[in-house]
Amino acid sequence: AADLPGASVHLVEPEGFEVHARSLAAGRRVAVDRTSGSICDALLSQMPGELTFEVNRRLVGGAHAVSDEAVLRAMGTAFEDLRMVVEPGGAVGLTALLDGMVPGTGPVVVVLSGGNVDPALFIEAIGG
Repeated sequence: AADLPGASVHLVEPEGFEVHARSLAAGRRVAVDRTSGSICDALLSQMPGELTFEVNRRLVGGAHAVSDEAVLRAMGTAFEDLRMVVEPGGAVGLTALLDGMVPGTGPVVVVLSGGNVDPALFIEAIGG
């Protein structure tokens, strides 16, 4: 953020696991009872870590929740348009961007990560 003083950092989490968004809104770490229920298995946290929460409280300009269905569409878009295989948890940022959740008109940086995706789920994502 120091190198890009006008930048706004946004978090994206799977619906039902918006622990960072809920915690930022509450001003303290908030937990969820769920341990499963999303294809974004790499992001299924029940509560933000202490250090993570403190860093996010200072730097994050917004937090968003995305549905599994929207994540599948973003995974399909990543494959079709970018020729990238992206796992569900690694596609949440692209999902928020494609769904118009990211405000502003300037350049956007989206992290796409991981290729650890079940073949059947990936086929579903690419419309197979």
